[in-house]
Amino acid sequence: MIGSSGLLRLVVAAVLGAVAVTACSPLKTFNAIIPKDGGSSQIAKALAYGPDERQKLDIFAPDAPAEGQASARPIVVFFYGGSWNSGSRTGYDFVGRALAARGYVTLVPDYRLVPDVRYPAFVEDGAAAVRWARENAVRYGGDPDRIVLVGHSAGAYIAAMLAVDSRWLNTDREAVKGWVGLAGPYDFAPFDGPVTQQTFGNWPEPSETQPVTWAGEGDPPALLLSGGDDTTVEPRNSRALAAKLQAGGVPAEVKIYDGVSHVGIITSIAKPLRDNSPALDDIAAFVDEVTKGEQVSQ
Repeated sequence: MIGSSGLLRLVVAAVLGAVAVTACSPLKTFNAIIPKDGGSSQIAKALAYGPDERQKLDIFAPDAPAEGQASARPIVVFFYGGSWNSGSRTGYDFVGRALAARGYVTLVPDYRLVPDVRYPAFVEDGAAAVRWARENAVRYGGDPDRIVLVGHSAGAYIAAMLAVDSRWLNTDREAVKGWVGLAGPYDFAPFDGPVTQQTFGNWPEPSETQPVTWAGEGDPPALLLSGGDDTTVEPRNSRALAAKLQAGGVPAEVKIYDGVSHVGIITSIAKPLRDNSPALDDIAAFVDEVTKGEQVSQ
């Protein structure tokens, strides 16, 4: 007889099988059935950070006050994936709650999607969400000067561009103390597939769209996570970007999780699936380190 936890795993496996068919498709069904972390809550929903319908965000925060004093907490801005053409923040409550339960004020923004827009609109939206976080963080218990960007897949690309290319955040980039990429594409030119061609093919200089082009001296520390079984965005992307960052003296660490797929790395953040990878623990350890002003070892 299958217990409740065993039944949940069977249901989750079935959902993930359907998700895997479309790689980075929205995880609304998964999010709906998965048990969420206690000790955190959604404290704001559908807040506008821009005029477009897609320019909205949700906020999650720890239930308990900051330990020892009423100090502001680090802010994590999480960008989900979806090949730049799909996704919704409402499919990622499990990520927002998981990170908030670790002690961070967590923002999950939507952003404009292809084909309604092309590069660089979604990067501009990411920058607008970060600037909104800086301007409004205090009222939600966040520290506007301690921000960490986290992203999965296409969202990791957005986080990377905001971190390594100063054009997008300008002086606000000083508040970004580090960033984490999960299964991110950072070095994928030329654009030889339909997704990348539709998304970036309009840009006259392909190299300008690549995080690996901009990475170097002065960038914030990076933690690059990837699944060893990821055939959608191969781990070589993380290794190439880390090498470029390290060459510029930037602390950058790569962790490859054996047996983990492209979708599996993000779903392993969910409460019942954390034995699949230590992604959440690794993210939390990194955020704690960089927001305390400590230097990340290479």
